[in-house]
Amino acid sequence: MRLDSQTLGGGRAPLGLALGGGVARGWAHIGALRALIEAGIKPDIIAGTSIGAVVGGAYLADRLDVLEKWSRSLNRRRVMGYMDVSWGGSGFMRGERLARTLQKYMGDIRIEDLDRRFAAVTCDLRTGYEVWLQRGPLVPAVRASYALPGAFEPVKIDGRYMIDGALVNPVPVSACRALGAHMVIAVSLNGDAFGPIGTSHEINMDEDDDDTVDPFELASQSLNKLRPDRLLLKSMIGNVTPGKSPKMGSVMMGTLNIVMDRISRSRLAGDPPDVFVAPRIGHIGMLEFTKADELIERGYRAMQHEIPLIKSVMDVLGQMPSGSASDIPRQ
Repeated sequence: MRLDSQTLGGGRAPLGLALGGGVARGWAHIGALRALIEAGIKPDIIAGTSIGAVVGGAYLADRLDVLEKWSRSLNRRRVMGYMDVSWGGSGFMRGERLARTLQKYMGDIRIEDLDRRFAAVTCDLRTGYEVWLQRGPLVPAVRASYALPGAFEPVKIDGRYMIDGALVNPVPVSACRALGAHMVIAVSLNGDAFGPIGTSHEINMDEDDDDTVDPFELASQSLNKLRPDRLLLKSMIGNVTPGKSPKMGSVMMGTLNIVMDRISRSRLAGDPPDVFVAPRIGHIGMLEFTKADELIERGYRAMQHEIPLIKSVMDVLGQMPSGSASDIPRQ
């Protein structure tokens, strides 16, 4: 399918939305999209990394309502139910249970059949090259985008093993521009993980709730202590206790947080978006999937705060120049 200037943007310069990676923090993307929908702003191009690919793909497949309902329903027991541990495999989890859920809700939708351009950002395990998946079934593409090394097994697509795109492009502004976007909104899930990197908004929410659960405590509290395999799982995941050596899971998530933060800073400095949105969610662990209510609200509030700026940017940059990049056919 070929998208031209009549399809992209309806005569205005195409608007891109870059949805960054951040594991459980990605539920904030749902709220950000809700704010855009409420404001009548419809991105023409979406590029997503990791959980950003999941939410962006669900939105374009008209499954955002379903995804939101599912995310809000997650509790500790249900999260543990998706942890299909793999012994001797190439990842801590096979990821089949989660994939079946995505398949149930998204079906056999293909990326090229979506009504707007979409790219799931992933990484070729052998070469380390950044790959933008723009064709083929949607579910395998988003699975490849969130295939965090060590946690999930790599996903084989067209003979290549793909891993989490957050390792090469945590907030895919560059992908949006390459696909024809003249204006780009970027949503970063790690903007305040190690100090702010550009967001100016403040969100005054009730911070008196001390019911915060360490991301690895979430798993360990639900383990069946009578099963040897679960005992081993607990020893690997463990709790993050001050003064004690962190266990493997803590190290892996902490490392990913650092990598995403540093790569994001570098890439956003070289190719900044026109509008940068960073919800205040650094206090929420990357595996706290049960925090959907708060994450969605914070994502909504952060995007809502930037709506006037987005509309201003669209007014300034919204004129479609002749020979526009929006005439580039889908690759």
